Amino acid sequence: MEQTQTTNTQQTHEAGHETQDPRLETQGARHEGKDPNTIYIGKKGVMGYVLAVVTQFNNNSPEVKIKARGNMISRAVDVAEIVRHRFLTSATVKGIHISTEELLSEDGTKSKVSSIEIVLTK
Repeated sequence: MEQTQTTNTQQTHEAGHETQDPRLETQGARHEGKDPNTIYIGKKGVMGYVLAVVTQFNNNSPEVKIKARGNMISRAVDVAEIVRHRFLTSATVKGIHISTEELLSEDGTKSKVSSIEIVLTK
């Protein structure tokens, strides 16, 4: 059993089944209890996240944050560019923040993973 824990998520893998901490149940591309204007990029298709960003803007959000880690960073950039060039040409990039997060596995080893936050404004 491998366990990965960060300040943002906690997932446990048991016998091929993935379970998620009940406090972090997901609804669409957003996490409950988190900033509703933040879209967390994962394994879904790019257009699902694009729809989530456009929906946030259509609900009168002045800005939307797109967050991703590791291999999903390129998908976050794709989402931001598709939103800006195809759906909301008035949207601009307010800021891009990059960082490194340290993950702790069950056996106590630490690994570092890159993360990105792209802030779009209307």
